[in-house]
Amino acid sequence: METTHEAHRKVAIICSHGGLDEAYPSLILANAARQSGIECFVFFTFWGLDVITEKKVDRLHVNMAGNPTAPMPTMVAGLPGMEAVAAHMMKKQMAELDLPSARDMLKILDESGAQLYACELAMKMFKRTRDDLVPEVKDIITAGDFYDLADGAQIIFT
Repeated sequence: METTHEAHRKVAIICSHGGLDEAYPSLILANAARQSGIECFVFFTFWGLDVITEKKVDRLHVNMAGNPTAPMPTMVAGLPGMEAVAAHMMKKQMAELDLPSARDMLKILDESGAQLYACELAMKMFKRTRDDLVPEVKDIITAGDFYDLADGAQIIFT
């Protein structure tokens, strides 16, 4: 028996890391979901809050020290200024690939209908308020709210 009803697809992405290299997987997956017509929301928690914090979104770093796949020895990667150098290099590569900045990605996601949420507990832990967040954030929600929203969704943790 043939059916014309297509199953409703939904994805919930948890962004828990705030490094430039760590935030983009969440942003790119969310963008790909929306481009594919998949309902999507992103839950930013712990260090992932940096991605949606107004004063931090344009200054996300790349953590090289302790990264086993970093292209430099840990001793060098841990030197002052290396995170900034690595972030600059990554941003340059991203510009060459025409990838939008993290701030622009948030705008694109918002305009495409993705819903962006901040974790209430993490907001309290890091002493942030709604005024600290970029305007694209829809709301500040609890982990329980996350589960309610994620009902029936594929959950991706990045």
